[in-house]
Amino acid sequence: MNYVEGKTIVITGAAGGFGRLVAQKVNAMGARVVLSDINTGELDQTLGSLERSDNAITVVADVADRKQMVQLADEAVRRFGAVDVMLNNAGTMPLAFFSDHGAASEAWDRCIDINFKGVLHGICAVYDRMISQGHGHVINVSSIYGNFPVVGAGVYGATKSAVNFLSESLRMESQGKIKVTTVKPTGVPATGLGASVINREAVVGILGANMSAYAQQSEALAAGQLPESQLDPDSIDYFSLNPELLADQIVYVINQPLGVSISEVTVRASGDVYIL
Repeated sequence: MNYVEGKTIVITGAAGGFGRLVAQKVNAMGARVVLSDINTGELDQTLGSLERSDNAITVVADVADRKQMVQLADEAVRRFGAVDVMLNNAGTMPLAFFSDHGAASEAWDRCIDINFKGVLHGICAVYDRMISQGHGHVINVSSIYGNFPVVGAGVYGATKSAVNFLSESLRMESQGKIKVTTVKPTGVPATGLGASVINREAVVGILGANMSAYAQQSEALAAGQLPESQLDPDSIDYFSLNPELLADQIVYVINQPLGVSISEVTVRASGDVYIL
């Protein structure tokens, strides 16, 4: 069944990564898509990549700005008459040790504004509308980093843990009105999120004793020398999750009957070496 068709889906962080991929997939299934980001040029590229671009709009909005998020939701309602799904996807990942605070403090502030406040703003922007409609679905992108505190991810992990807390609180408060899903991706290097990392050594927290093995696999991947089985999603050795496979699971979460709510999903490559 196609439960996506006809839904109005608002996606933050739609200029690339998971946001763009999910937008392409749900638009092809007949959803009306509201694309939002602060990157105007790449946002327009996402719009141009859609199969049914006439069934989508772009709205430039900073998730860290509460008023802009309200305006985003209002524009979705003005254009399409409803907000059925809110995908709070925008995020940044400034991994760094506390000793890096001199170089990381501004990025950490922005991380809190986007990863934590941005999700809260997204929830509040659509809450009243969804309650008055009698139904809605909020999907918050968290991370396996939110599962447990580790070195190198004090601020980033804290924001993702906060997303988990917000999501469960919203689910309990709005049962029977708003479905809530927390999505926890594993490491997905190909999304480009790694560009926001401050200290590359800080990735040790998610790898632990597997740090050297991961480094060797990454070097082999870059050199085109990784065994074929580790590149094949049909193999149990599959090493690094393709972003499209994560996007497929987000679409799966949306494509459910109104009365079925998948409250949490973690997606991993079966052969990855992350410890969280």
